[in-house]
Amino acid sequence: MASLLKGTLFEIRAQAPAPSKDYHQLLVTDSEVIWRWWKISFRSEFRNVHPGEQVNSHQDFLDNYTLQVHIGVIFGNEVLKYVCNLCQHHFDYLDRIPNGLLMYIILFLDLEDIARLSQTSRKFEKVCNSDELWERLVSRYCDTITPEMQALASEVGWKEIFFTNKLQLQKKIRRRRQKFGDIEENLTLRP
Repeated sequence: MASLLKGTLFEIRAQAPAPSKDYHQLLVTDSEVIWRWWKISFRSEFRNVHPGEQVNSHQDFLDNYTLQVHIGVIFGNEVLKYVCNLCQHHFDYLDRIPNGLLMYIILFLDLEDIARLSQTSRKFEKVCNSDELWERLVSRYCDTITPEMQALASEVGWKEIFFTNKLQLQKKIRRRRQKFGDIEENLTLRP
C-alpha cells in the first residue's frame, strides 16, 4: 500500500491570522515537510525580506515543537494533527482512492448501504450524492431513459429522478413540456 503514497501527500496554503498579512504554505511529501512563508508588510524594514523555506524530514518535523506551534496557529490544530499522523506513517488510504474507482465499488452496494456510507466522511458524502453515481443507478434500475428524463435530470438531479415514482415523474415531464411549449409559443408570437 505504501507504493500508493508517492510524491505530495498533503498541501495547504493560507494567510496568517489577523493582523498579520503573511502568507504560508505547508507541503508534506513522502519524505519531507516543507514550510514556506512570504512576509507581506508595508513597513520599510520588511521591504527587502525574501520568502523563506524550511525543509525537514518527517522525524525532524515531529521533534520541532516551534514549527508545530506555527502550523497550529496558522492552519489549526486539526491540520497539525493530520500532518503529524502523516509523518508517523498513519495514512488514510480510503481518502486516496480515486473517485472513479470509489464509484465503481459503490455501485456494488445496496441503496441502504450507500446511504450509510455517505454519512461516514465528506469525500464519501460527495461521491454518494454525485449526479454521476445516481445517473448510473437510474440507468441500472430503469428500463429506458428518455431524452425528456435526461433534460429533467439536468434540472433537478439524477438522485431526485431515482426517488420519484413513475406517476410523479410523468407529471413533472408533462409540466416541463407545457412550460417549454409556452415559452416557444411566446417566442413565435413576438414581432
